[in-house]
Amino acid sequence: MALGWITLRSGDRISLVRSLPFFVVHLACLAAFFLKFHWSYLIVCLAVYYVRMFFVTAGYHRYFSHRSFKTSRAFQFVMALVATMSTQKGVLWWAANHRHHHRYSDTDDDLHSPTLRGFLWSHVGWILSDRYTETRVELIGDFQKYPELRWLNKYHVVPPVVLGVCMFLAGGWGLLVWGYCISTVILWHSSFTINSLSHIFGRRRYPTTDTSKNNALLALITMGEGWHNNHHHYMASARQGFFWWEIDVTYYVLKMLSWCGVVWDLRQPPRHILLGAQVAQPLATD
Repeated sequence: MALGWITLRSGDRISLVRSLPFFVVHLACLAAFFLKFHWSYLIVCLAVYYVRMFFVTAGYHRYFSHRSFKTSRAFQFVMALVATMSTQKGVLWWAANHRHHHRYSDTDDDLHSPTLRGFLWSHVGWILSDRYTETRVELIGDFQKYPELRWLNKYHVVPPVVLGVCMFLAGGWGLLVWGYCISTVILWHSSFTINSLSHIFGRRRYPTTDTSKNNALLALITMGEGWHNNHHHYMASARQGFFWWEIDVTYYVLKMLSWCGVVWDLRQPPRHILLGAQVAQPLATD
């Protein structure tokens, strides 16, 4: 370990300085044992978790990465803003890297394949590595043209800091720890499981070229993202729980928003896709 860096066997490096906020937020969760507990803290923790999880799954993933539905420029910004509060870097960075993952899923060029590079790397190592700090603008040109998204992507630390400050002003250290720190750590590791565990545990309905699997438990904690084999089979769909018994809360919320005219043109998997017909699916960016 060089001064300030952790060098992995693959040659990738993790900057201890750049990763310090990530570890500090984890350590801050321990403060909950020294603060008086209030049920309101837990309620806020879960509420902030699920609100941000929705905007990560609906915004960062299904909209910005795959354009699986349409919306206005105003709500597009709202989705990006709230998703950025998840402290998972910028909207353009996130979506571009996810498009890259689908293009090279479970090959040597995949950013976070657990089968090729191990569980810890796929779960969190890659996001801390200095190799992937830059935004792959060539993969996200359709959204790179919006100045407000470029600003959010560049200053992605601002929304999480604002959220943390608001929590502190609203409820002091207790709400900061529960409403931001604990909620964020749970959000991180829940969403990261889709890169790691969803390629290891579960069932495969469709014989995709990667190791993606459907996992009902992960679908519950990530509001529908756990139907990962479905998603890799047909990534353009706004609905990842293809069948009625596959709970996909993100899609249910998107459907309700479509009734109000906030979003529209929710893309669905065609019948031949549901039945398992093997059709090559290009990256949904048009």
